[in-house]
Amino acid sequence: MSEIVDPRRRRGLSHRLVPMSGRDPQESHRAATPLELLFDLTFVVAFGIASSELAHLLAEGHVASGLGAFVFSMFAICWAWINFSWFASAYDTDDWFYRITTMVQMIGVIVLALGLPAVFDSLDEGAHLDNGVVVAGYVIMRVAMVAQWLRAARQDPERRSVSLSYAGFIILAQVGWIITAILDLSVAVVFLVAPLLYLVELAGPVVAERRFGGTAWHARHIAERYGLLTIIALGEGVIGTVASVSAVIEEQGWSSEAILIVVAGTGLTFGLWWNYFVLPSGRILERYRERSWVWGYGHMVVFASIAATGAGLHVAAYVVEGVAHIGVVGAVLSVAIPVLIFSAALFVLYGLLLREFDRFHIGLFLGTVFVLALSVMMAAVGVSMGICLLVVMAAPAVVVVGYELLGYRHQAAVLVRVLGESAE
Repeated sequence: MSEIVDPRRRRGLSHRLVPMSGRDPQESHRAATPLELLFDLTFVVAFGIASSELAHLLAEGHVASGLGAFVFSMFAICWAWINFSWFASAYDTDDWFYRITTMVQMIGVIVLALGLPAVFDSLDEGAHLDNGVVVAGYVIMRVAMVAQWLRAARQDPERRSVSLSYAGFIILAQVGWIITAILDLSVAVVFLVAPLLYLVELAGPVVAERRFGGTAWHARHIAERYGLLTIIALGEGVIGTVASVSAVIEEQGWSSEAILIVVAGTGLTFGLWWNYFVLPSGRILERYRERSWVWGYGHMVVFASIAATGAGLHVAAYVVEGVAHIGVVGAVLSVAIPVLIFSAALFVLYGLLLREFDRFHIGLFLGTVFVLALSVMMAAVGVSMGICLLVVMAAPAVVVVGYELLGYRHQAAVLVRVLGESAE
């Protein structure tokens, strides 16, 4: 097999077309590109709209419809990002055609985001799912994505089959989503059909990579990309904090409650960030590429729970403003439950990636659960929202303190066993 050379090294400083022969999966110093960061900005909008719409329905007390629409929306958002990011990790040529198709996909993400309110409203009304604009956004994205895969199939003969497989599954799934939009199906029918289409979406990469040899994605690069999207999702926590504090200030002026919410919201966001970056995912994936499936797909739960935490902080703002139909207990639950899901997802991903489940991690998780339950109980007996949110903030701190005191040694020993080399 011939050595893979970064096509950007062959063309100098211009952005003329170069063969899409694939990147080197062992390339040193591989990092996210400015184009990838620009692409990610569109997901700031998508996460923000989904979070805001969820907060509105939760504040109204429409929990089932809000959660249903949020799950549907977050799958669409996360899957759009995943499709692009894994392709880019294997085939980023950064020539003019690649840049233009990336811009087209950015347009598609924005169209998708603009269609999210209709999804939430239609599910709340309960008659049918209005996913037409979201599907239109996906059509735009996938025209560009299929063009990229077909280009890879033509210019990378060794991986022609895997590239054509990706293109075929994308087209098949998209035809299914177009049919659901055209037929204007009822909510009940859509939620029977959607899991089948989800299965097609998720199975496509598995079949392509396992049956046809796979693509040359870069382990450390893809780990960095997931970390960057995690930070973007965490931005919703900052926005939610600002919304909550603004509501308190408008109602009461600067007060101890406002200060508590500033500390709680910022500390919670910081704690979730600290928790996430404990695990050196890139090093593990570099050694065990086959573990990327559960890690990559499982992140959809991580991203969704982070965005939902931001939505919960928005709900707190609605409660303070007096426009919500739920009380302080409901607001605290709106934050605590997503944090619990985030923590559970992270512990599961950690265990599956390292193939290690032990009592130390179980103890940390149970400590997290206890703190979150305590915050809800305090809200139920009339403790102020600011103090309750401060207790929620302590939940990720359980993991932070446990890791910094003891866990880092434990992890170092695990990495030596898993990687067979020094963890330093």
